[in-house]
Amino acid sequence: MRLVLACAFLLAGGSAAFAGMSLGFRWGPTGQCFDPNSPPITLADVPDGTVKLRFRMTDLDATGFNHGGGEVAFKGQETLGYGAFHYKGPCPPDPSRPHHYELSMQALDAGGKVLASARAERRFP
Repeated sequence: MRLVLACAFLLAGGSAAFAGMSLGFRWGPTGQCFDPNSPPITLADVPDGTVKLRFRMTDLDATGFNHGGGEVAFKGQETLGYGAFHYKGPCPPDPSRPHHYELSMQALDAGGKVLASARAERRFP
């Protein structure tokens, strides 16, 4: 049974070596509202063969608003500084009621194939 599950996992494109990719972020100098500079980001366990990272920001309290995202060339870095890509930053309509934002990341190879993905969530402000 374990062999069948392992084969199914590999056929689906999974890899245990890539299962642990993660990212984190903090708002740092991010200003309100719609600061176009991405927040400072930390990366861990990005799979070998990754040449590009694709990011997308989602407001979990207003999913209909498109914050966009961006792409960054990956050269083994473990951090991305404030403004590594441009998007529409956080802007909860009522500053007294924070929103929750999710940053998602995909690791892409030279052909554009997704090797792994990760997500992180933070409240703003």
